[in-house]
Amino acid sequence: MTILNHEPSGTTATIPVVQPAPGADRAPESVRTRIEKAKHAFSTRDVGAFLRRAETVDLITGDHAPQAGEVVLARVTSIGQHKRLESPVSRRQILFVGDEIVVAYGSRYAADQFLAELPADLGPAHLAAAGGLASRVVDQHAGISSATEIEPVGVLRDAHGPITLARAAAHSVVRGLASRPERPAHQVPVIAVLGTSMNSGKSTVLAELAHGLTAAGLRVAAAKTTGTGAGNDYNLFLDAGAERVLDFTDFGYSSTFQVEFDEVRDLFLSMADELAGGAGARPDVVLLEIADGVYQGETTRLLADEEFGRVVDRVVFSAGDALGAVGGVGALGALGRAPAFVSGVVTSSPLATAEARRALEVPVVPTFDLGRAEVARELVADLLERTPADAA
Repeated sequence: MTILNHEPSGTTATIPVVQPAPGADRAPESVRTRIEKAKHAFSTRDVGAFLRRAETVDLITGDHAPQAGEVVLARVTSIGQHKRLESPVSRRQILFVGDEIVVAYGSRYAADQFLAELPADLGPAHLAAAGGLASRVVDQHAGISSATEIEPVGVLRDAHGPITLARAAAHSVVRGLASRPERPAHQVPVIAVLGTSMNSGKSTVLAELAHGLTAAGLRVAAAKTTGTGAGNDYNLFLDAGAERVLDFTDFGYSSTFQVEFDEVRDLFLSMADELAGGAGARPDVVLLEIADGVYQGETTRLLADEEFGRVVDRVVFSAGDALGAVGGVGALGALGRAPAFVSGVVTSSPLATAEARRALEVPVVPTFDLGRAEVARELVADLLERTPADAA
């Protein structure tokens, strides 16, 4: 079967197909069938419906230079760190050598795992995240295995060009929001959760706070605004009681690493506005998680941006230990974003909690206390009493 590629950057290519056994009465699979049978990733969860609407689907091969968010059919050639691929419904699909998978191109910044960059070509690459990120690993944490290796078969395309997460996404980023004086996110209390680093407990802190606020009778909306696409936190926030949950993959991003800052800011603001004034009843509180640590590039710039302060009414800080809590609170204070309280992994240890309390002036609240209605409501009581005019 020959798939013709009319993209200027691509070439005509012959895509290998499964050959029928001798005497078998069946035709080789079409590209569409091959894509349907592949294991699809969480990051591409909106792509299936998009493909069903497409009149034609084929593959771009050859010297095409992939762009972030382009969807690719790839073959697993070696199993490494990621032995499972998270499905569109977050089921962990076990991977085998020879499996074909549908993932999205992008870069990754994960201090506990990989530093990976967008490949310049369709050559061998890596599965840099279980949520479905095709990338090329350039560095990694010493405590993990080498990345699972994949061989791109081709970038998916329809009659209009490469299929991307953005084209398939349910939402789009609204550009230039920072210049608008009145927006939905100005009318609802917004709390941002960030931390010292990856695995400092940010997602659990947000989930427990969401659970506590929900138990107190409040409507909560939540989002993961930056990071690498995955379903764990998305589903955690839903299970915690948030009535509506979004993440950046809903806006067409496989990852926010190496995205231009103005675009990251507009993405953050678009997500806040969508949760505050989009579909359904207006929430009482919006909770937004910012990935990785304070010193991660896009996080630092986002915190320093004036519009962040206009939208975010309160910052919550998650730390791994007492020293990290002290350093993080100091760093946030220097940016004018002093946190309302500290929580996270540090509070798993009574000794570390006591150390942090002795060293800090802000409260240190055990993570799982946040899930109690009376604790959660008290932490936001003053925000709920504010009028929309006060918030603006």
